[in-house]
Amino acid sequence: MPTDVDENVVGAALKHTNVIMTGRRHLMRAIFASGGTSSTHSPDIGRRTFGLSLAAGAALSLVPGLVRSAAGHGAKNVVLVHGLFADGSCWSEVIPRLQGEGLNVTSVQNPLTTLDDAVAAAQRVLARQEGPTVLVGHSFSGMIVTEVGADPKVSAVVYVAARAPDAGEDYTALAKRFPTPPASAGIVFDGDEGRLSEAAFLRDFAGDLPAARAKVLYAVQAPFQRTLLAGVTRHAAWRSKPSFYAVSKRDRTIDPELQRFMAKRMGATTIEVDASHLSLISHPQEIAGLIIRAAAGTRTAF
Repeated sequence: MPTDVDENVVGAALKHTNVIMTGRRHLMRAIFASGGTSSTHSPDIGRRTFGLSLAAGAALSLVPGLVRSAAGHGAKNVVLVHGLFADGSCWSEVIPRLQGEGLNVTSVQNPLTTLDDAVAAAQRVLARQEGPTVLVGHSFSGMIVTEVGADPKVSAVVYVAARAPDAGEDYTALAKRFPTPPASAGIVFDGDEGRLSEAAFLRDFAGDLPAARAKVLYAVQAPFQRTLLAGVTRHAAWRSKPSFYAVSKRDRTIDPELQRFMAKRMGATTIEVDASHLSLISHPQEIAGLIIRAAAGTRTAF
């Protein structure tokens, strides 16, 4: 994990240090003016100077604690959630990079049946985590992150080319304000069970992966139930949690401009990756780096 000191904590520590130095200067001037005595009864030491000296002493006692807090650790857990046309193994390129940084990582197997079922599956995994946890979602699972991320245990939310609706928002209506992505035309249904056609999967979902790798991913894609698409989030975790977003610039599954809109709306720390929808496989280093930043940024300064 990165061990750099949080800039906000450093600022607070410097502020207290300035108070200390100001108080000491006033106190020393007063002592010299009174002939070398530090008695608080000297007429040369006014109430303001004496107050500053007390404030300086109090601030001095706080600084070691501030420094210790700045050196503290962030979240140690990461929970990853996959979206449509995939399963939990889609994070296989990202997971070892996170584990290499000392993070405890769990990939949720999203049932892809209903939003409530998917939320429940993520909540069960989250409940097993000990301490602050970064919740990460790709594609459709941004819906799950948005809902489950309201849990107090979640310290930050990360969206990877993912949906990020507001509470109660109709995501389909939102998406219609932007160009329709080509992958949408490739969704095929067998009754109520949906999947992506091979042509659309290779071209529009995994377009920047070697064909052989993309075909393996196509072969293991998990089907989803039509009812899953009808779900609406009741919470918007990004309104209250530190948020991070990775935009896929060559995405043909979720329009990049829609991704940018959602990232800007949530005020997310944002990176742009020159990738297809599967940036977590084609550019795992960048995605892992963003998640690591989210984990490091969740440390508590006070």
